[in-house]
Amino acid sequence: MIKSAAQKITDNIQKVIVGKGKIIQLLMVGVLCEGHILLEDVPGTGKTTLARALAASLGCTYRRIQFTPDLLPTDITGLSWFNQKKQEFEFRPGPIMSQVLLADEINRATPRTQSALLEAMQEKQITGDGVTRPLPRPFIVLATQNPVELEGTFPLPEAQIDRFLMRVEIGYPDQQEENQILERFRADDPLTTLEPVTSPEEINELIALRKNVKIEESIRDYIVRISRTTRENQDIQLGASPRASLALYQTAQAWAAIQGRAYVIPDDIKFLAPYVLCHRLIISAQAQLRGRDARQLVSDIVEAVPVPVES
Repeated sequence: MIKSAAQKITDNIQKVIVGKGKIIQLLMVGVLCEGHILLEDVPGTGKTTLARALAASLGCTYRRIQFTPDLLPTDITGLSWFNQKKQEFEFRPGPIMSQVLLADEINRATPRTQSALLEAMQEKQITGDGVTRPLPRPFIVLATQNPVELEGTFPLPEAQIDRFLMRVEIGYPDQQEENQILERFRADDPLTTLEPVTSPEEINELIALRKNVKIEESIRDYIVRISRTTRENQDIQLGASPRASLALYQTAQAWAAIQGRAYVIPDDIKFLAPYVLCHRLIISAQAQLRGRDARQLVSDIVEAVPVPVES
């Protein structure tokens, strides 16, 4: 059921997005885990279009926030205002009260505004004026940032980066795909006519089904050993947290289900580890001077940790 639903959503998104099947499947992993995804790439590679196409395909409510230095926390969460007719305060919900939220150029807002997302991302609720309000489910944040232009930006703190399930880079299309993009958008934008192929209710059912995907004890131990190795590596100043281990566990379940399996295999962990772990690590200055980066270190660790084999 999960495989057919994911394929249906992927095919629908590809009416707008040319290629990028693996990237769309990774977004589906985020949906099935109800996790948040950091889309990091240069401008013009389709990050916003991909987020809009995903929300339209899921039939979910969608809001976009353009993060700027003057954005206030209440611009995200909402505020209480005094209704003179009723002579009482009323809560006006902000754009965060949606199912798919696009936080565009999230690193351009001040740390105070960035932190307004923390409670929502972790606990699926917001608190204001002493009142806690649950968010609609499923709730997914897709945040974008440009890794090249850093002037006027505020790097995300480790506590917030750790709340992103995965970091995904879209990349440039190849020559054939870029030709197809020009042809597809020649007359009209196909996004304007994109119809939903599922519903929030069905997505919530798929999230519950994902939790039934089996992970053997040896695979679970494999995940833990990979995370612990990042904490012991001399080139890594800050290793993967237990939240990272849980993220790798859940994403492996979702990836296996999308591939049509009811169980996880070690190759699922190997494939997902760079997307789940790299953005959570802080590399030591000595390692950076030697030209080492997080992706290389995660790849080395995954290769070094013994893979569980069937007894």
